[in-house]
Amino acid sequence: MIETDASTPPIREADRGLRAALAEKVRAAVDTHEGPPRVRRLVVPGRPDRSPLAWMQAQQQTAGVYWSGRDDDRTVAGVGTADVVWDDDVPVDYDRLGRRLADRTARADAGARWYGGLRFDAPQPRSAGWPDQSWGSFGTYQFVLPRFEWVREGGAAALVCNLVLPRDAERLEALLEAIEALVFPEAVPVPDLPRPLGRADSPNRDQWTRMVNWALDAISKEALHKVVLARRVALDLGTALDPLRVLQQLRAATKNCFHFAVRTGAGPAFVGASPERLFRRSGATVRSEAVAGTRSRGDTPTADAALRDELFQSPKERREHAFVQEAIRNELERLCTDVETPDAPGELALARSRHLHAPVTGTLRSGLGTIDLLKGLHPTPAVGGVPKKEALTAIRTQEPFDRGWYAGPVGWMGEGAAEFTVGIRSGLVQNARLALFSGAGIVDGSVPDREWEEIEQKIGDFAAVLDLGDVENGASPR
Repeated sequence: MIETDASTPPIREADRGLRAALAEKVRAAVDTHEGPPRVRRLVVPGRPDRSPLAWMQAQQQTAGVYWSGRDDDRTVAGVGTADVVWDDDVPVDYDRLGRRLADRTARADAGARWYGGLRFDAPQPRSAGWPDQSWGSFGTYQFVLPRFEWVREGGAAALVCNLVLPRDAERLEALLEAIEALVFPEAVPVPDLPRPLGRADSPNRDQWTRMVNWALDAISKEALHKVVLARRVALDLGTALDPLRVLQQLRAATKNCFHFAVRTGAGPAFVGASPERLFRRSGATVRSEAVAGTRSRGDTPTADAALRDELFQSPKERREHAFVQEAIRNELERLCTDVETPDAPGELALARSRHLHAPVTGTLRSGLGTIDLLKGLHPTPAVGGVPKKEALTAIRTQEPFDRGWYAGPVGWMGEGAAEFTVGIRSGLVQNARLALFSGAGIVDGSVPDREWEEIEQKIGDFAAVLDLGDVENGASPR
């Protein structure tokens, strides 16, 4: 247990009471369960001033998930595994995934959610080197019902235990021991993040120029209209990096974003601060959005306004955004009724960058569900391209690394509800290594050097909040 000052015995006593109350609910759920299998969600109110991220960092269990939505104040930190839906199918068997999750959510208490994500492109070639091989533990897809959760929402907080009965009845003693081992820290430790000792770019600048020119040639021949090409920056940090401390820094510096972490035991962790929603489902109501085009923020109000005007007036950026908006609208019209989207895009303004943005909403057709939305909307042209099939083939053949879960869907699913972000502005953390990923949409009018610098800025945004120094400028770290 975390050491506390001698002047705080009421807090320690409250923590003991929290554990005792949860243990009592677990015993009662096990003793009274009858009938078919059931997923029980046992909730005990907690202190809302405690950080879910601090709670997650303090636990002994290393496997965990973290989710914080962009437009609401609900934050969930989960540790341990009550249930998992995992597979390494190539390609993704969406029907099987849908059946497995539907079976679980249909027999779960209200509020139960499975958190996780999918690979960007399951057939994309994989290699044995780092970080490509680290994606293996994530699977083609993985969705976890955490054993324990700390949830904070709307000025309230709760400690949650998820049980799968009757299976977990056989694990009662181990569950009670795990509850007794839970700790409740007061605050997140101040991060002490290491500086990088080396950097490796894939592709390098010459390779990138060849990739973009290849794409521009394909576009000129109308084999493609748009393709998103990505880069990976792998950093050697010398000292082990705590992925949750990375996320702590990201949360503080990247407002108006989805924040997530998926960690597979003591292995690698995928963390990110994504500005882009893939979709949100609440019953039959579906919300998606088109996000494309990028400009930085200015240092002064005048400079900032000029950059905003430049974004809105750029034919290249408007063309890129139009591809995304049209593709999402077309897909939602297949899956939904009453599809609506604005005539002109607005702005998604972030701390260090801005994008063209347009919401797309609809009403899900009868008989369709979350998996239909997931299968239909991913990947959007914001991370894949147009036409979708040809763009995916181009990415597989041109990019010299495995995207893994980068740019894939990351989020949660429950009964009749779901939310997914696009896993961009993200990194893979493993021990003393950090791999950062970012991409740029290549359309007619793209220039290789400008696209390189756009990605450098996006990677630099991520690197800057981690105090990685020269990495944000595209130079080799000192």
